[in-house]
Amino acid sequence: MRTSTREVSLKKHRVAVLILSSAILSGCGYALVGRASNLPEDVRNIYIEPLINNTARLQVDQFLTRAIADEFVTRQRFKVVSSRGEADALLSGTVTSFIVRPVSFGDEGRATAYEIIIGAEMLFKRRDSGEVIWQQDRYRFQEDYELEVSETDFFDRQNEAIEEVAVKFAETLVIDILEGF
Repeated sequence: MRTSTREVSLKKHRVAVLILSSAILSGCGYALVGRASNLPEDVRNIYIEPLINNTARLQVDQFLTRAIADEFVTRQRFKVVSSRGEADALLSGTVTSFIVRPVSFGDEGRATAYEIIIGAEMLFKRRDSGEVIWQQDRYRFQEDYELEVSETDFFDRQNEAIEEVAVKFAETLVIDILEGF
């Protein structure tokens, strides 16, 4: 069976388009969300100062600090160190607001889902020079949290909800720091 010149030409065209597309995508800075980094290459050791809590909700600062440290560790490029002197960069912050409000209700009038909003001031800077690498004075994170209909007391489960939201807060914060948002 012979291939026509038109079929050969069409195949060559497809190959050229494929090669050109690959070259464009590889050269345009395309990266998976959360995998790119705008941080200087020499920033490897990070000291995370315990967040300051300016809210009425106890322990929210502790949940968030722990989740942020865990998220940086999962990135594998970074090492979270236990003292400022070992660090290339410091992350500090203040939790400025913590709001929990119901967003949906069941047949009995009880809330079945809540919205948790966390506000913070965050600063990521070099330890030695104090140069600001990333800063956000009005960092805001919002997440919905659903309750099982059989559960009647949200406050019995509020710590669990805060822990889950803290993990998502940390993921978003670290991505924002790495990608410079």
